[in-house]
Amino acid sequence: MKIGTVAVLVLLGTLCPCVKAQVSTPVDNLWQAAANWTGPLPCGGWDCDCVFSNSKGCCCVAVPVFQLEEATFMRLVGLWKDLNSLNNQIQEITGRRNVAFAATLTPFTGCVGPYNKNVSMSYGNVTLNQGYGYNPALGTFTAPRVGLYSFSYTVYSNVGAEGERIYHKVQLMKDGQVIASSWEDNREDSEDSATQTVLLKMKQGNQVYMELASGRFLCADTQGYNSFSGYLVYPMSDI
Repeated sequence: MKIGTVAVLVLLGTLCPCVKAQVSTPVDNLWQAAANWTGPLPCGGWDCDCVFSNSKGCCCVAVPVFQLEEATFMRLVGLWKDLNSLNNQIQEITGRRNVAFAATLTPFTGCVGPYNKNVSMSYGNVTLNQGYGYNPALGTFTAPRVGLYSFSYTVYSNVGAEGERIYHKVQLMKDGQVIASSWEDNREDSEDSATQTVLLKMKQGNQVYMELASGRFLCADTQGYNSFSGYLVYPMSDI
């Protein structure tokens, strides 16, 4: 019987000490008895020390409130990390989307070629190299990421006089495979040019470059008409 009475007193004392001034004297006595209790208190998850030692306000749920605040804070930290990761991914995608290059052959007189094998052409006069995918020393573009790319080239030759033979063949290569080519073989024109544009799906690391076919030659491009350019149309997840 005594234990049951004490339990009731303790529960009444812990539930809300702030109502002390609004209840009758018997309840005050019950609260005081609970406050003076020296045995273990059935407080559950409540803060008994707060209730009985600092009872100016109803702070008996301070511990659960603190735990809720801590859980909320950690959740916000987690959300911040997720947002930061998402922002980095967006910047990665949009930042690396800016891939483009444009280059021309260094102006020359006389003729380039002929050679006894196909020769890679180095377009050394670079006017644009966004993303740094183009290597002017090798004349090679290396795809920095998976995507759909557009490539264009112009081939030009001027043999200088009528009756001289225009005899060139230039081809766009992807990892050793011929993708497109332009050629001329006649004695009717002293100069000629051609332009082609292609769309290619590229994996990261694929290479595109231009070749001058064996036995062929280009002559007298003093204005940089021979050009090679390309850009990323849009990125892709995989191909």
